[in-house]
Amino acid sequence: MSGVIVLLILIFLVRESVPALQDVGLLRFASDPSWHPTETAANGTFNILPMLWGTLFVTVGAVVLATPLGLLSALFCRFYAPPRISTIYRRIMELLAGIPSVVYGFWGLVVLVPLIGALAPPGASLLAGILILTIMIVPTIALFADAAIANVPSTYLNGSAALGLSRWGTLWGVILPAARNGIYTGIILATGRAIGETMALLMVCGNVVQVPDSFFAPMRTLTANIALEMAYALGDHRGALFVSGLMLMAMVLVLVALADRLDTGQARG
Repeated sequence: MSGVIVLLILIFLVRESVPALQDVGLLRFASDPSWHPTETAANGTFNILPMLWGTLFVTVGAVVLATPLGLLSALFCRFYAPPRISTIYRRIMELLAGIPSVVYGFWGLVVLVPLIGALAPPGASLLAGILILTIMIVPTIALFADAAIANVPSTYLNGSAALGLSRWGTLWGVILPAARNGIYTGIILATGRAIGETMALLMVCGNVVQVPDSFFAPMRTLTANIALEMAYALGDHRGALFVSGLMLMAMVLVLVALADRLDTGQARG
C-alpha cells in the first residue's frame, strides 16, 4: 500500500507539472533572471535555481554538523554512559525525533533568530536554517547509529580486547567500520528529512529568493516556496510549483533507494 501511494503521488506530480514544462520549458527554470511567476508563462519569470541552491546549502550544512554529533551521541550512549544515564539519554533522543517541526521553527524564530540577528542582522538566514535542521536530524542519526552499533557482534569486541586495543581504538577501528551500513542509512534518511523540511525553515530562513552569499544572508527553500505560494498560484505559476515538488520528490526517492540498497547490503553481510 505504501508503494502504491508513493507511485500515485509521483504520477500526480508529473501530471500537474507537464503543462508548466510545456509552456515554460525546462531551460527557463534555470535561465530566467528571477522568480516572479505569473499565470501565463510569457508574462513571468520562473528561475528556481536560487531556491534549489538554498535547499542544497541548508541540507548539506545541517548534515555536516549533525553527522559527527549523532555518531558521538551514539558512542556515548553505548560505551561511555552508565546504564541509567544511557537509558534516559536514548529516551530523550526518541522524544526529540518526534517533536513536530513547527515547534522547532517557533523556538528558532523567538530564540535563535534574535541571537543571530545580534551578530549580523537580520537574523533570519541560512545559518539559522542550518542550526535548526541540525537539531532536528541529530536524533535520527544518533538512533540509527546506536541501533547499528548494538548489532555489531560481541566477538568483534572480544577480538579487539585480545589484541590490546584501547577503547577509542576499538570504536574507531572496529565498531564504526562494522556498523557503517546502518550509520549510512541513518545519515541518508536524515538527509531526506532535511530536504523535505518546510515549516521550520519557512519560519527562520527569511524567505528571500536569492542565492545566499554568506551564512547570515536570508534565503528560501523549495519547500518553503511551495507552502507560501500554492494557496494563490494559478496556471503556469501553479504548474511551476509542482515542478519544484517533482524535483524534491526525485531527490528524496534517490536517497531512499540508496538507503534501501545500503540496508540490503548490511543484511547480506
